Amino acid sequence: NFGGWSIYGNWSAENYDFFEDLVVSKIEYGSGALFSWGVAENDKNSSSHILQFDQGGLTLAARNSYLNESEKEVLDAYEQYIVKVGILLGGEEEATKNAAAGILHIEQKLAAITTPDEERRDDDKMYHLMMIEDLNKLSKAIDWGKFINKAFSKIEKKLDSKEHIVVYAKEFLSNLTVIIKNITETEQGKINLHNYMVWQVAKNFVGYLSQDFREAVKDLEKAQMGVTGTEELWRECVVATDAAIGPALGAMYVRKAFQGSSKSMAEDMIQRIRKTFKESLQSLKWMDEETKAAAIEKVDAITEMIGYPEYILNPTELDDKYENLEIMENDFFQNNVRVNNFNIRENLKRLFKPVNKTRWDMSPPTVNAYYSPTRNDIVFPAGILQAPIFDHNNSKSLNYGAVGVVMGHELAHAFDDQGRKYDKNGNLDKWWREETTKKFENLTHCMVNQYSQYELRGEHLNGNLTLGENIADNAGLKASYRAYQQWVEENGNEAPLPGIQLTHNQLFFLGFAQVWCSAITKEAAHLEIMKDSHVPGEFRVYGSLSNSPDFAEVFKCKENANMNPKKKCSIW
Repeated sequence: NFGGWSIYGNWSAENYDFFEDLVVSKIEYGSGALFSWGVAENDKNSSSHILQFDQGGLTLAARNSYLNESEKEVLDAYEQYIVKVGILLGGEEEATKNAAAGILHIEQKLAAITTPDEERRDDDKMYHLMMIEDLNKLSKAIDWGKFINKAFSKIEKKLDSKEHIVVYAKEFLSNLTVIIKNITETEQGKINLHNYMVWQVAKNFVGYLSQDFREAVKDLEKAQMGVTGTEELWRECVVATDAAIGPALGAMYVRKAFQGSSKSMAEDMIQRIRKTFKESLQSLKWMDEETKAAAIEKVDAITEMIGYPEYILNPTELDDKYENLEIMENDFFQNNVRVNNFNIRENLKRLFKPVNKTRWDMSPPTVNAYYSPTRNDIVFPAGILQAPIFDHNNSKSLNYGAVGVVMGHELAHAFDDQGRKYDKNGNLDKWWREETTKKFENLTHCMVNQYSQYELRGEHLNGNLTLGENIADNAGLKASYRAYQQWVEENGNEAPLPGIQLTHNQLFFLGFAQVWCSAITKEAAHLEIMKDSHVPGEFRVYGSLSNSPDFAEVFKCKENANMNPKKKCSIW
């Protein structure tokens, strides 16, 4: 479909058509080449969808992997990965090496104009509403109206040049024009760009090929993560099926593994945690009464979705969802190609539909949870309501310490440095009074400084990048502990656990800490510090507990001890 690839020696740049390459790579196969785009909720009108454009085009997770000399090992491993895949696909060795170098050159150019994640935390500043015709003026290397309508022709729709869109990376898209112009001025540049567009598709589908293709990435994994390994085949199959048709797999999972009692217990816990979070809000001295009242309204408006969406247990509704997707029993690779195309079409269709406020972004077996600012909801899939994190037979202290803190964490995201900017209806809006905003920002400096001082393997953490998650960790711990205390007041003390010389208040904090107990290599820690919005697990524990007067009291920590410093950071 790309008309060849230089690694085969059958492609010429003589009549190169960049736009056609763009269409095949991004519209036909949904690659992440050059930029990211798609239909999603409008931050400033969350009941409607809007077409959005942002920076993108990189394969490696962290932009610094392309730019820092210290990352040469990772960059070399990535280049070798491209070479291995190219040769496996039948490419000539020397031509493939040249192609890999050209692909890497383009990604390095893109990395240089990519804004670091820690500088992209102000949604107000990033949100730029404009028309398609304005995007054509901003980024002239692409006929955006033509590109967009080529995509929407897949669902037999057409957009006018006056159609509103949102751009989150104005500077990036403007600079992209310069990069594309400079690259396409030379024959070698056109060859490199074509190879890059092909590679951005190929890398997405390599995992659906035979084992030698799937194992080609091992050296890159080793360079980035410090270890490598092969999953058992059954697990690979489950992961691939979950990624492709998560709700269908989720229906099987729920019927087999999820207990209804877990859902009712989780609902009770969330209501208790919501109550204590509101009580903390009401006691705040730094927040003015008008903003406080609106904040409490927002807490009350947060909806929770637990376990799974009800429709997945209805075979008719599930069949309707996948009516336009063909799955063939012995055609794994093409099944995934068809799923990819199906997902592209389904995303484009959203532009013409109202927002479904009960849509799930995770499949039921997922061991995770999330908060959506535009829907103002918190979601806890069935996967996280399972042992060892949660068990209806566990003591309440352990359940509140583990999954209860996660519940408080997700609820608190509604009031972190990004979530707080969205009102109770999920709209990006200035609903805080200015003086309260300034007080909040001053309080966040304490947390930024605290977490930036932590070191792992000689490398400082990034308190700015991780601010939102750190706010949520601290607030979630506090809300869940107080919810547990209120449960004890209503139900009485739990019986001690046999053979364990810890009180249930102490077990609460132990349950919290055990969630984040993990081993991490130096390489993985480095990547996490560079890219992840969460601090490594041990600092999620140290940071939150050292800020907690409840923890210090329960464990009788000496004043000014490491886990009970005099100066504590507290926002919520």
